[in-house]
Amino acid sequence: MTSSTANQNNTAPGAPPAPAASPTGSASGKRILVIEDDASIVLGLRMNLEAEGYVVQVAEDGEAGLAQARGDQADLIILDIMLPKLNGFEVLRQLRAEGVGVPTIVLSARDAELDIVMGLEFGAEDYVTKPFGIAELLARIKAVLRRPARGSSGERSPAGEANGTLGRDIRVGELEIDPRTRQVTRGGEVVALTATEFEILWCLVQAEGRVLAREEIQVQVWGPGHHGTLRTIDNFMMQLRTKLERDPGDPQHLLTVRGVGYRLKP
Repeated sequence: MTSSTANQNNTAPGAPPAPAASPTGSASGKRILVIEDDASIVLGLRMNLEAEGYVVQVAEDGEAGLAQARGDQADLIILDIMLPKLNGFEVLRQLRAEGVGVPTIVLSARDAELDIVMGLEFGAEDYVTKPFGIAELLARIKAVLRRPARGSSGERSPAGEANGTLGRDIRVGELEIDPRTRQVTRGGEVVALTATEFEILWCLVQAEGRVLAREEIQVQVWGPGHHGTLRTIDNFMMQLRTKLERDPGDPQHLLTVRGVGYRLKP
């Protein structure tokens, strides 16, 4: 049983956060599955998410959450790591192994890099450490839901209109990137990328060899209101190198420019 609660300004300790104002009402009934065993966190999340216009479903342990995610796909999952019966990492691993690609934001009670990396490795789109501010979580939810979603056929909606790359494959060494399906292959074999990993890779593709600062990547992928740290970019780049480079320790394409950021070398 976890004990941390979501932080909210002007909220008494232990009380659920008051609903945040919803200036746009842009949630449009999107469904969010909250897999969390802490009743106070669940109450606070439900109040705030429903105030924003989301439809909220709740599972209180890992086994129930896994079954619910399999049977009735939500638009997004908020997944705690420390769950009874089945921990969040195992829930996420099984979902991805079964081809369930619902975007997932992981909640972790510890800001341990290993936890963060494991969450990203198992296919999470983002992570938030407890205790967290509800405004930050809402911003991350909106950022994830803004990204193109995976359809029932496994394809994603087109990318690349901005710079005219839509309709043509991009080749980088042995990598081939198809912006129409958002599919990446290495040496002819499909590489499974999360939506966030693809978005970061696509930022670098569109830069056409130019160095992108971490701040630029963060704004392009998460939006200007994102409250995360720039270390998030480093963690995602590490995952991309693991998946796309033959030797992640000596990358040939996803290069670090010290003190600045990253660039994609053709």
